[in-house]
Formats: sequence, C-alpha cells, structure tokens
Amino acid sequence: MREYLNLVCLPCPVKKALPVPQITIIILILTMTLASSVKQAVAERGEHAQVVSGLARVIDGDTIEIKGVQLRLEGIDTPEPAQTCPRRWFGTWKCGQKATQALKNLVTGRKILCESHGWGKYGRLLATCFVNGQNINAKMVRDGLAWAFVRYSKSYVKQERLARAEKIGIWSARPAEPAWVYRHQRWAQASKTAPEGCAIKGNISANGTRIYHPPWSPWYDKVIIDLSHGEKWFCSEKDAKASGWRAAHAP
Repeated sequence: MREYLNLVCLPCPVKKALPVPQITIIILILTMTLASSVKQAVAERGEHAQVVSGLARVIDGDTIEIKGVQLRLEGIDTPEPAQTCPRRWFGTWKCGQKATQALKNLVTGRKILCESHGWGKYGRLLATCFVNGQNINAKMVRDGLAWAFVRYSKSYVKQERLARAEKIGIWSARPAEPAWVYRHQRWAQASKTAPEGCAIKGNISANGTRIYHPPWSPWYDKVIIDLSHGEKWFCSEKDAKASGWRAAHAP
C-alpha cells in the first residue's frame, strides 16, 4: 500500500500526468483493505498457515470443497441437511436445508479464500473462510444458521449471543436440537442394525461414483447397500475417504 501511494505521489511533469477518477482510487483502497484483513487473519494464526483459494462446491452448511480439498468451517456447527428445527408457534422448518442454501448463496461463483487450522479427525481441513473479505464462519453464526462450536472454539460466541438475542434462525423459537446431538442420536439409532455398528453407507451410483452417506445424510434411509456390487459399510468418514468414497454434495 505504501509503495502504491509513493508511486502516485511522485512529482511528474504536468503534460504527462493522466487524470485518475476518485472512484477508481477508492475502489483500489477498499480492495487492498479487504485483502489486508484476510492476510492479517492468516498472520495471527502463524506464518506457516496453509491457504486454499478458488471456487467452492458446497457439501453442507459448514463444509465446502475447493480444488478437491474438503474444508470444514472451523468453530461453527450448522444443522445437518436432513435436520429440522421448531417454528415459533407450531410445526418445524427445514433449518438444515436453509443453512446449506445460505452457504451456497455466499460462495457460488465467487473466489473463496480459506486459512487452515490443521486437519480434523474426519480428514477435512479446518478453516476460516472469506468471501470478498467477509468471514463466512462468523456470518453463518450471526445469521442464526449455525451454533458457535464452543467445544472446539470460542471464536464466534459473540455472534451467537447477538443472533440469540434477536431470535433469528435457529433461535427464533424454543432451542433447536444442536447438530452434534442430532448426529449422535442418528448414529446411535443406525448403528444398532448396521454390521458391527459401522453405520456409514458406501454407495456406488449408476455412473460408478462412490459416495458415502452417514446416518444424518438426507439420502441415508433411501440407500440400500449391495455388497455383491462392491458397496460397503464404513465405521468412520475417514475410513470411507481412505477407501476412495466421497461425501454426497448438497442437493
């Protein structure tokens, strides 16, 4: 930034000077400021932090994929795609689908920059991701579409407190079942009938794509495993990925 300003301010012959619209300078300054905020966040995590950037594909409300790398939005937990949440007066709404769609709206067609915090136990890169300088993790929590995952991080406690106070999203009615409780209950139920308690279904689609479905997948109950066709049961997502299966993308 300093070098740019010095270059602009160097005295030049009047006859060679070209008028620069003020709006252009403002746009340049804003762009550099946004980039600086992202770089500062990376620097605060250490100079060796890995940065992944590019166009993203949404897996679910808190997981994206960039250039074949799955990234889990660190410090937050969104409702699972098949999960519903209570309405203010009666009934439920599809909070899992809403969170997934909100993430799609944020990232689709835009360059995403993610700063890593290391690998999670399920083989995904934990990351803080930005779009146009905006912290995506923070926005999902602030919009009432994710919980601050305080078991692992307290980075977004403030955003959750504000969303809760305004009664938006998952806080609009009586407390919704946290995603981690939902996953635990779904796993406990499915593992009762799964071979050796390994409840993840490794399906092979009609075009040969290997896709795995944990018990909280919206397609889980529709998938029938046929061992004679090479389909498998897995005990963890990490095992499924190591065997060549991938997670199902968001519908």
